[in-house]
Order: sequence, then C-alpha cells, then structure tokens
Amino acid sequence: MSIAHDTGFAELLETLENASADLEHEDAWPDEQFGWLLDAGVLGWVIPAEFGGRDVSGAELTLGYQRLAQACLVTTFVLTQRNGACQRLAGCDNHRARHELLPRLCRGELFATVGVSHLTTSRRHLKQAAVQVRELDNGFVFDGSVPWVTGATHADYVLTGGTLPDGRQILAVVPVSAPGVTVEPPAQLLALSASGTGPVRLDSVEIGRDGLVAGPVENVMYQGTGGGAGSLATSALAVGTAARAIDRLGDEAARREDLAEAHGPLKQELRLLRGDLGIATGTHSAGPVVTAEAIRQRANSLVLRSTQAWLAASKGAGFVKGHPAERAVREALFFLVWSCPQPVLSAALREFACLVE
Repeated sequence: MSIAHDTGFAELLETLENASADLEHEDAWPDEQFGWLLDAGVLGWVIPAEFGGRDVSGAELTLGYQRLAQACLVTTFVLTQRNGACQRLAGCDNHRARHELLPRLCRGELFATVGVSHLTTSRRHLKQAAVQVRELDNGFVFDGSVPWVTGATHADYVLTGGTLPDGRQILAVVPVSAPGVTVEPPAQLLALSASGTGPVRLDSVEIGRDGLVAGPVENVMYQGTGGGAGSLATSALAVGTAARAIDRLGDEAARREDLAEAHGPLKQELRLLRGDLGIATGTHSAGPVVTAEAIRQRANSLVLRSTQAWLAASKGAGFVKGHPAERAVREALFFLVWSCPQPVLSAALREFACLVE
C-alpha cells in the first residue's frame, strides 16, 4: 500500500501534529514520537526488506517527508538524520555492519544518526579538516570535532567521517560508547532544540575496518547513496513546513476576505513547487525536471514567506511565545542553515537584498 493511501499513516500524522507543541519544552526529545513511527512502519522505509524494512521508492519517501514535516518538523528532522545513517549503511559494501545494525535499527532497538556537515557545508572553509583521520593496518584513528550531530546524547552510533592527509575521506559508524568519544551538551537553538543537536569530540578514536562504510575516496559524501548538501529530502521538509503555514493561513482567509489576496498566490506557488518536486523524484512524469538546487531555493523562499504571512495574519496573538505561528516562523529559519549549499544561500541573500530579477 502506498503512503498516500495508508490510513494508519494518516492517523500517525494527526497524532504527531497534536503532540508537536510538546517538543517545545525544555529537555524534550521525540522518544514517544519514534515509538509511533515504529508502530506505523515508518522506521522501515529506508531499510531493505531483507533486514525487515519496507521497499519504499524515492518518490514515496519524499512525499512521506513532506507530510510528516507538515505534522511535526522536529520529529521529521530527527528521522531524516537517522534515515541518513540507515541509507548509507544499506548502500555500503560492509556486509557485517549491514547485517548487525540494520535489523536492529528497523526494530527500533538502536538509534543511529549522522554527523557529516563538516564534509559538505559546515567548516569546509577551514584550512585544517574538522576531523582528521590516520590510517592503520587494521583500521583508522579519528581526531577532531564533529560540529552538528542530531540526537547524539540518545544515539548508539554516529555515522561520521574525516579526511586523511592526502585529502581522501572516509565514512564510518562510530559507537558512541567507544573510548575517546565525548558527546557535548546539545545546543539551545532558535528552533528544534528537541532534536538534541550538538557537537561530538573524537580524541584518538580507533575504528576497525569492520566499521568502514565508504572510502577512502575524494568527496566521500557525493559517492553512492545520499548525495551531498541541498538534497530533495531537505526541500521536502521545507515544503511540508510551508504547507502547514499556508493551510493555517487559508483557515484565517475563510473568515477574513482581506487575506485571500495573499493566500491564493502562496497556495498556487506551493502547488507548482510540489509538482516540480514530484517530477524530480519520479512521482509525476510530465514536464521538465528541475534541479535540486533550484527546488531548494524556491522551497526556502516559500517557507520563509508563508510562515511570516501566517504570523502577520495572526496579529498579536501570533507573536506570543507558544503560538503555532511564531513557532513556524522560527522553524522556517532553520532552512537557511541546514544543509544549505552556497548557491542556495546566495539566492536567499539576493532575495533579502531585493536583487532578484
């Protein structure tokens, strides 16, 4: 059964949305939400059937991310980081790691996450790699700091990487319990603090070759499954967040005619963006394929504008902490910094400066 016609998934979305405000509380973590994802079969989406998962196409996955983000962005963001680790494991040649970890990840017995931003967008401007790797006969030694790891304090494994002296890079699964691994306290973020995102320090952490997932190779993040920064999955979360704001603005517009002028164009823009996202992921076949970068630029712009429109329509009530509109505005800002490649950032800055043609 497809995600779109799964009644259990529809019930999950309603449950997630009703509990989304609970994740604003201090020290919150979506543990209960992940239990709901497990019960609905969502944790098996990116895991091959041979390990207990479900064969979900890339198009279905992107659609699922949109709908989940519309219900609860925090839970969906954490899910994408867990899924990123699962996808890399599922696509690697490491037979032992795949068979030991994927079944347990599918059953929710383990939580794995990724720490790879330093290999794509974060800290790549530094002369010295954020995480340096030395190769041994039987494995590798990691030294450095992984700046952004979601759910590290709750993780059993972090899939991360580093750079060898010759510039090649590797990815490996690092047990959080390994000697030399220090999980720092999560950062208090403008939004999504419940994702438990913060740094992990690696001090002479030895990982055997049985933990190797990819490499050594140049630009390891652009090899195999997962791609680099600015993926369609990231855009799907932005589109889902925008859809929630536009729907709520529509509820207001049904009672106030003065909002229809803004709601109509935003709704049409969302429809077109969803269509292009569907073409890019194979959901729809008609029309030219738009690049992932162009979709991300449009998704970022729409989520920022639609959430602020919702806040403006909510007037003073929306400016009170705890109102869903003010939370949506803060969450929308996340897409300016999460996996945001330079061309997407440059497009946003041009729009802010009114330099868009």
